Amino acid sequence: MSVPAVAVIGAGYAGLACAVELARCGVHVTVFERSHTLGGRARVLPRDTHWQVDNGQHILIGAYAELTRLLRLTGGSPRQLENLPLTLHVPGRLHFQAARLPAPFHLAVGLLRARGLGWADRVAMLRLMRSLKRDGFRVAPGSTVAGLLRLARQTPALTELVWEPLCVAALNTPAAEASAQVFANVLRDALASGAAASELLIPRVDLSELFPVPAARFLATRRGTLRTGNAISAIQPVEGGFRLEGDPGSQPWRQVVLATAPYHAAPLLASTGACDRLAAQLDALPYEPIVTVYLALGRGQQLPETMIGLVSGGTAGPAQWAFDRGRLGGPEGLVACVISASGAHGQTARDELILATHAQLEHQLGRRLPAPEWSQVIIEKRATIACRPGVFRPDIRTPLSGLWLAGDYVESDYPATLESAVRSGVACAQAIVARFEGGG
Repeated sequence: MSVPAVAVIGAGYAGLACAVELARCGVHVTVFERSHTLGGRARVLPRDTHWQVDNGQHILIGAYAELTRLLRLTGGSPRQLENLPLTLHVPGRLHFQAARLPAPFHLAVGLLRARGLGWADRVAMLRLMRSLKRDGFRVAPGSTVAGLLRLARQTPALTELVWEPLCVAALNTPAAEASAQVFANVLRDALASGAAASELLIPRVDLSELFPVPAARFLATRRGTLRTGNAISAIQPVEGGFRLEGDPGSQPWRQVVLATAPYHAAPLLASTGACDRLAAQLDALPYEPIVTVYLALGRGQQLPETMIGLVSGGTAGPAQWAFDRGRLGGPEGLVACVISASGAHGQTARDELILATHAQLEHQLGRRLPAPEWSQVIIEKRATIACRPGVFRPDIRTPLSGLWLAGDYVESDYPATLESAVRSGVACAQAIVARFEGGG
């Protein structure tokens, strides 16, 4: 009896999660990737000089269990992730750290010990969480995060220091536009579950090495095929499945998983001649950018915490978070400053962004910093879909039986994160295996 075979287009986190899960179930998989670097929109950038950097700074939380399961499955080491209690640190303004206690005491004690929050702030935070829990973490349809915070009478300090930074970090969308329901889902699983669910997991290796490279090794030991530098330009329905334009093979594929970014998926869907409406819906998706400013400040330079918030108390500054890459396996003094969502920085020249971010970091730390030994600005203009109320997110199934969608933009309780990406890939794999087992 022949072993089923599946084609996966795209070697990002979604595509590789799908391939790994299929291979685990004994399915032969071929992954096609147009680039020579694995990871899709979460990857290392090859460099000729200096330290290799990622195309953006990602963090995981303990609640995002599917990616951590796949990391274990593919042989990843726990040392690849810096495991920290939930910590919100804004120099001179706020320090909150969850206690190493069982839930809910980890957050309750952390809130009592927090510096920079008054009793009104603490009461407001408890009021919001109790209200969400009472309502089963369901909010009114169409609500924004800003509307939710107003309804729950959150204080200005709590909104500025905690909720708005968490919103833009998790949803990559400003609170005034962001979906309150998706934000509530994140709070439900991160703050209202076990203590481990709220922990921060920050990669100590580059994003290609974290999961894509171990996934490729996992596939190689299970007769999987990974074709890098192999673009697929069209999908043609034929008798027995689909023919892929660009596939050096000749056989049609019974099952194909389209695991590219949505703006690459749309033309491939359109090429089938049977998915025009879905392709148009993907073409219409709104996006939010992420800008990462890397500053190599040199030896002896360190942030007070691995991750700090950059809330400047009225002083203009583009970034919301800074990460000390020197604490995360990188060279001493390398800082990654993250500018999430759209804003005035979108019209700012790269050199000006570097100067503005450097000045913002100096202001927040309250000390002069050396000029960077080197710097780099990485702009992902379509980093994620905008997480607004009512934004279309497709199902894994397409109008063509046997053609599937995987990616962080696919329907999910969560925003467009690495966790959403891998969950969609695993869901595709499980649906395909069920179809094979049912004789489909």
